[in-house]
Amino acid sequence: MSEIDLTVLDAGGKERQDPEILTSMQEIDLALKECGIGWFHVLLMTSSFVGLIAGVLVTNTTPYILPIAECDLNMNLIQKGLLNAMPYIGMTIVSIVAGFLTDTFGRKIFLVYGFGGLFIFTIIGGSSQSYEVLVMVKFFEGILFAISFSPTLTITSEFCYKEIRDRVVLFRSSFTAFAQILVAAMSWGILTHDWNYSLFNGYIELHVWNFYIYLMSLWAFFSFVLYAILPESPRFYLSQKKYNEARKILIKMYTMNTGKPAETYKYIDLWKNKEEEMIEEEPERKIMASFKHQLITGLLNVKPMLRKPLLGYLLLISGLNFLSMALYNVIRLWFPQLSAIVEHYSNIDGENDLCGMLDSYTHDQNIRSLNTTSSEVCVPTRSGNETYINSIILGCVCIIPFALSGILVNKVGKKNLYIAAGLICVCITLAIRWADSKVAVVALFSVDTAISQTMIGLFQALTLELFPTTIRTLAISVIMTFGRIGTLVGNVAFPVLLNMGCVVPFYSLTGVMICVTIMALFLPKS
Repeated sequence: MSEIDLTVLDAGGKERQDPEILTSMQEIDLALKECGIGWFHVLLMTSSFVGLIAGVLVTNTTPYILPIAECDLNMNLIQKGLLNAMPYIGMTIVSIVAGFLTDTFGRKIFLVYGFGGLFIFTIIGGSSQSYEVLVMVKFFEGILFAISFSPTLTITSEFCYKEIRDRVVLFRSSFTAFAQILVAAMSWGILTHDWNYSLFNGYIELHVWNFYIYLMSLWAFFSFVLYAILPESPRFYLSQKKYNEARKILIKMYTMNTGKPAETYKYIDLWKNKEEEMIEEEPERKIMASFKHQLITGLLNVKPMLRKPLLGYLLLISGLNFLSMALYNVIRLWFPQLSAIVEHYSNIDGENDLCGMLDSYTHDQNIRSLNTTSSEVCVPTRSGNETYINSIILGCVCIIPFALSGILVNKVGKKNLYIAAGLICVCITLAIRWADSKVAVVALFSVDTAISQTMIGLFQALTLELFPTTIRTLAISVIMTFGRIGTLVGNVAFPVLLNMGCVVPFYSLTGVMICVTIMALFLPKS
C-alpha cells in the first residue's frame, strides 16, 4: 500500500527547519514566492470577495427583511430570533463533516457545488409565501454555506507563501466589512421601494422583500462561475502526492502573474524526480485512489489533531470562537432591527435612551401578541433611510481595525492583538447600555462589531498557522462549528433576554467578553 506523505503531514503553518533537506511544503512555499503576485491573485481575491458576499448574504439578508416582512410572515420577536439563527443550525450540523471531506477530496468540488446549490435555494427562498418555508430554506442555505465557507478561506491561504499569508488572511477577513457596506447599500436601493406582484390569481404574492432575495441570489451564481474557473489548491495536490498536478498549477500561476513563458520558471522541474520514483507504483495508485482509500487516508490524517498540543489548541480556540461569535453575530444581525426601532421610537415622549426605546418596543409587541381579537391592521416597523445609512457607517468603521491589525500583526503578534481587542470589546459592550442618542448607538455598535470581527480574523490566521495542510480545513470547520453554535445560542437568547429588560442582554454580552479576554491569556504566542 502507498503510505501517507509524512513530510506533508508534518508541515503546516510552522514547518520543521532542516538546513539541508526541504520538506515538500517548504519547496512549494519557495515556488509560490517565485510566482510573485499578479493577475492570478486578482482572480483569487475576486473569487474570495464574491464568495464571501454570497456567504454573508445567507445571514445578512434576514436582518434587513425582518422589519419589512414582519406582517407578511406574521413574526414576533422570538420567531425573528429563530429566523436569524436558522442558517447556523444548518451550518452546525454539517460543518465538521464538510471540513473532513474537503481535506480528503479537495477544495474546489465543494466550492463549486456549494455555491451552485446556494443559488438554487436562495431562489426558492425568494418565492416563499410563509414563515415556515423561509425558515426551512434558511436551514438548507446554512448547510450549503458550511460546505463552501471553509474551503473558501483554505484555498485563499494555500495559494500564498508564508511571508504574506497572515496579511492576506486578514485582508480577506476585511472583505466582510466591505460586504456589509455593499449589502446595506443594495438593501437601501431595493427595500425602500414598494414592489408588489401577484401570480396565479393571488396564489403567489411577491413583495419587495421577495424581489430583494431574488437579486441577492446572483452573488451565489457568480461565485459558482468564478470557482469553476479557479484550479484546485496545489498544497492539497501535494498532500495527496499528486506532484504533476501541483506543478502545472504553479506554472499557470507564474505565467499569469509575470506574463513570462513557462520555460523561464525557476521551478519548472520541481518534484519530477518524485514522479519517476512513483511510476512503478502507478497500477497500485490507481487502485488506492479509490473513494475508500481516500477516506481511510483522511481519517489517518486526523490523528495528529487528537493529540497534544493540537487538541489543546483546538479546544481553547473553539471555546473562544463560541463566545466571540455569539457577541459578534448578535450585535451584527440585530443592528438593522434595533436601528429601525430607534428610528421609530426616538423622541416619543422625549425618549432618547436606547434601553427606554427597546423596552417600549417590546411592551408594544407583547400587547399586540396578547390582543389576538383585535381587528387592527398590522403595520410593519419599516426601516427608513437612517437604518441603511447606519449600516453603511458600521461597515466603513469595520474596515479600520483590519487595516491597523494588518500593519501590527507581524510586530505585536496575534495573541497580544487579540487580548487588546477583547478588552476594548468589554468596555464598548458595557457602554451600549447607556447610549442616549442615535449617534452614540451607531458609534458603539459599529466599534463593537468592528473589533469583534477583527478578533475572528485573528482566530482564522492563528488556526491556519497552527494546523497542518492535511487537517487545516477540518480544524477551521470544528472551530467555526463552535462559533456557529454560539451564534445560534446568542440569537435565540437575545430576544428572550430583551423581553426580560433591555439591560439584561447587554450585561450578559459584557460578561461573555470578560470570559473571552481571560481565556485568551492561554493562547500560544504567535
